[in-house]
Amino acid sequence: MVTRARPSLLCLAGSAGAETLATGGATGVEGPERPGPLQDETLGVASVPSQWRGVQGIRGETKSCQTASIATAEASAQTRKCADAEVQTEAPEPVGVPSVPWNDGARLAAFLRRVEVMVTQELNKNWQSHAFDGFEVNWAEQQQTVTCLHTLGYPPAQGQGLHVTSVSWNSTGSVVACAYGRLDDGDWSTLKSFVCAWNLDRRGLNPQQPSAVVEVPSAVMCLAFHPTQPSHVAGGLYSGEVLVWDISRPEDPLLWRTGLTDDTHTDPVYQVVWLPEPRHSHRFQVLSVATDGKVLLWQGAGAGRLQLSAGFALAVQQLPRNTKLKKPPRGETEVGATAVAFSSFDPSLFVLGTEGGYSLKCSLAAEEAALARTPSSVPLRAPARFTFSPHGGPVYSVSCSPFHRNLFLSAGTDGHVHLYSMLQAQPLTSLQLSHKYLFAVRWSPVRPLVFAAASGEGDVQLFDLQKSSQKPTVSIKQTQDESPVYCLEFNRQQTKLLAAGDAKGTVKVWQLSTEFTEQGPRETEDLDQLAAEVAA
Repeated sequence: MVTRARPSLLCLAGSAGAETLATGGATGVEGPERPGPLQDETLGVASVPSQWRGVQGIRGETKSCQTASIATAEASAQTRKCADAEVQTEAPEPVGVPSVPWNDGARLAAFLRRVEVMVTQELNKNWQSHAFDGFEVNWAEQQQTVTCLHTLGYPPAQGQGLHVTSVSWNSTGSVVACAYGRLDDGDWSTLKSFVCAWNLDRRGLNPQQPSAVVEVPSAVMCLAFHPTQPSHVAGGLYSGEVLVWDISRPEDPLLWRTGLTDDTHTDPVYQVVWLPEPRHSHRFQVLSVATDGKVLLWQGAGAGRLQLSAGFALAVQQLPRNTKLKKPPRGETEVGATAVAFSSFDPSLFVLGTEGGYSLKCSLAAEEAALARTPSSVPLRAPARFTFSPHGGPVYSVSCSPFHRNLFLSAGTDGHVHLYSMLQAQPLTSLQLSHKYLFAVRWSPVRPLVFAAASGEGDVQLFDLQKSSQKPTVSIKQTQDESPVYCLEFNRQQTKLLAAGDAKGTVKVWQLSTEFTEQGPRETEDLDQLAAEVAA
């Protein structure tokens, strides 16, 4: 309750006013102009809001703070128990030195002078002897016979009646690959084919299930593993294409292909070879040989394409004059190439086998332009430098000796193997190994006088020229029904292994006996003598 005085009372003055205040106004008579006595009055509640609190409320802020998440890790360490131990041996007892008996120095000197001439003569004989030349101690177990380690095949390819047209070992010597195609008559350009590979070092090897299978739209005629990349393999097709696969990528194995362009072969490719690039020895290019008369060099380019880098063409008019080929029909000048082998001593020197039965010595350094009718993105050159006396039919295989710069072998449809010297046209020797075709011949990588041949009668024949120059040392029966053996390859890493493929679609891996893998005394000298005697 709030009590307040009327404001008019405050205007009274003097004693009268004081008296009026004291008596409460009773002495006078109220009137309209005179105020009445003081009275209590009840009013409503008045409130005044706090300005300070309002200001503080406006200034107030709400904030929060979150620390970064704390990274935690658990680690454990295992200590190694160590223990030190000492062993004290007994103190060694001094060993007494036996007394040396006195010798007659004069008599000993006389004896040495007396036998000096005889001992010197014997030492000279031993120094000049070649009895142990090439002998190396081999602690491996001796293998007395040639045995079959594996019989490999791919049932889907065999079910189509496909042949094994080529075999190749990879750079480690543990993987063997084969190409499936056809070598008999017929148009097989549209037939689906396969490239298969088996890792022989893998545990649980299944001979009927390859470790890698590549489906190919055309028959594969030849195959060659990369010299240093264990999973890269090049192949030539019946369609004329050249392809490179990476068999370690089962989903997408194709690396490069030539495609069907003006540069591509127009006939089946019968052999492919990896060659180091001239200026980059660690980089390789692919050389292909086909029956269209072209020898082409390919390099891997972008977008999975093989690009032509150099090329050669064989024309009748540009062969050496000693070549007696039949005059070709008008306009047909190409000489079909069926096989190639490069020298181990001269990287530019190679030998070509031809459909006409001739072997040609050729050079990558040839400069003469070739008389080629087909267009090409690079100038084609004529490589032939010398012609050797021919076989009685097409040459299916050639192989240069890894131990002599002038020697090479050739095999053809006449059933003969010819041993040639690069220095003369006539063969050094000619061996009839079969009454049917010979499809492959390969020189041993470890024995200078040993080579192997694959025959159309189902045999793999091993020759040791140190034992006989006329008949095989061992003849292995690859097929029981005398189906042809089309290809074979020695393993350069595991030198006791030889792979051979046949018309039944089977690859057999043979383990060679010790006599074919260990070099004998004076074997290199005998090879040199064989080449020198006839060449002279």
